[in-house]
Amino acid sequence: MLRLTDLKLPLDHGEAALTAAILRRLDIDAAALTGYSVARRGYDARKRGAIMLIYALDIDTPREAELLQRFADDVHVQPTPGTNYHFVTKAPPRIEHRPLVIGFGPCGLFAGLILAQMGFRPIILDRGKEVRERTKDTWDLWRKRQLHPESNVQFGEGGAGTFSDGKLHSQIRDPQHHGRKVLTEFVKAGAPEEILYVSKPHIGTFRLVSMVENMRETIQSLGGEIRFSQRVDDLLIDTDAAGERRVRGVSLASGEQLRADHVVLALGHSARDTFEMLHARDVYLEAKPFSIGFRIEHPQSVIDRARFGPQAGHPILGAADYKLVHHGKGGRSVYSFCMCPGGTVVAAASEPGRVVTNGMSQYSRNERNANAAVVVGIEPSDFVPYDNSGGPLAGIALQRALESHAYVLGGENYSAPAQLVGDFLAGRASREFGDVQPSYQPGVTLGNLDSALPDYAIAAIREALPAFERQLRGYAMHDAILTGVETRTSSPVRIKRDDSLQSLNTRGLYPAGEGAGYAGGILSAAVDGIKVAEAVALGIAGSRVPTGS
Repeated sequence: MLRLTDLKLPLDHGEAALTAAILRRLDIDAAALTGYSVARRGYDARKRGAIMLIYALDIDTPREAELLQRFADDVHVQPTPGTNYHFVTKAPPRIEHRPLVIGFGPCGLFAGLILAQMGFRPIILDRGKEVRERTKDTWDLWRKRQLHPESNVQFGEGGAGTFSDGKLHSQIRDPQHHGRKVLTEFVKAGAPEEILYVSKPHIGTFRLVSMVENMRETIQSLGGEIRFSQRVDDLLIDTDAAGERRVRGVSLASGEQLRADHVVLALGHSARDTFEMLHARDVYLEAKPFSIGFRIEHPQSVIDRARFGPQAGHPILGAADYKLVHHGKGGRSVYSFCMCPGGTVVAAASEPGRVVTNGMSQYSRNERNANAAVVVGIEPSDFVPYDNSGGPLAGIALQRALESHAYVLGGENYSAPAQLVGDFLAGRASREFGDVQPSYQPGVTLGNLDSALPDYAIAAIREALPAFERQLRGYAMHDAILTGVETRTSSPVRIKRDDSLQSLNTRGLYPAGEGAGYAGGILSAAVDGIKVAEAVALGIAGSRVPTGS
């Protein structure tokens, strides 16, 4: 087959128009077109009212060789790339110690799945509960103001991505098409088949719950084992005569010890006590940049009109999203993050007495409001006022301080502090809502957000919002709502690894995914889980370990 890309058609074209465009583009007659399938479909919305769909198509034609020769200099007519996944090895007949995977979010899920599919029968540990019980616990915070520290938006089966928009696109380099493997497995587990070809695929929370359960059953059917409510409190580490450290297993909160020579750390970005344990055990960590800010909510209709103009509401386009960046005069970058069309702002705390926000939406994206994080990039030098030790955990101290203060501003009952955008820009406290009703549960407390973030962050966001208004009309509308605080944009630490994907100073320990600082989002975390699973498998099988981190 050959891959035809960058084929543009009007938004409301019919199927016959697509066929005709293929014939015209390749200059062939209908008899030479045996069939085609959509490999990718996106859209170009730069001209409001004249939005174009952009296709990549796989063409089946008996004239393939001739066409490839005729279009040899055309980058938009190429052989269809092979995207099938190939396992790097298979498990030997006998494994002395089964590999351990710590964490069952997207990274741990795919690390465990790939290891199971290769026959390694992994043991997967998660401190939280299985996804249905975890969902009930999460609702306790949202509806009853009751936080479960070990079972919440951050901890439990499926990870933080379960309570999100379920976005499945990423900007990572993926020459081995690991992302395709992720999407294919998601479809097998119940995701809509369109995620294989739309340009910005998403699933939504409700579908993710059942998909995660189906993938768990697949791992178990292949000999893998998943243990919930199993927090890892310590690593078992040996040091040989040459001074090389090697992991020999883990110790659980229950007191049980599990022996293993290959341990995948797929922690997620909020396992702060585990980061502290790793630091105490001298596993090499370093502080890394991340971002802090607020959630902003607008009527979804405002965003739809700003992005799509008169074609807003078209079923192919769905609810509009956006991506905005402003480089401030003070050198601070402000950007939108984790945009959730037609969604809700959710309580995402994992520690008592703290308030954290995140965004979530269902597959339908049909809630009234659009929400996104508006965040400011910060560096380890910004952590000093909160922890002047210069250690790798200083970013956690900053997060905790902001989250604790947000708890106080909200009324010390897990309500979140909030302010209307117009009042925020004017520097005055908000007293009543306008046309936008906040979606955050268990509730918000209106007031002044000036003390919710460091002064430099407040100033940067105040500068950015009018700039975003110039890019997206209605963005700085007076009645839009800011809700604080957003502190979990990414991990505050990086657990450094070498080209073998093992810890720099602890052999057999494989830092992976978002918590280790090597991913950001469901797809990239899942891809990293696959890469680390391959490294573990080759290490156990005694084969060459792949390079590249």
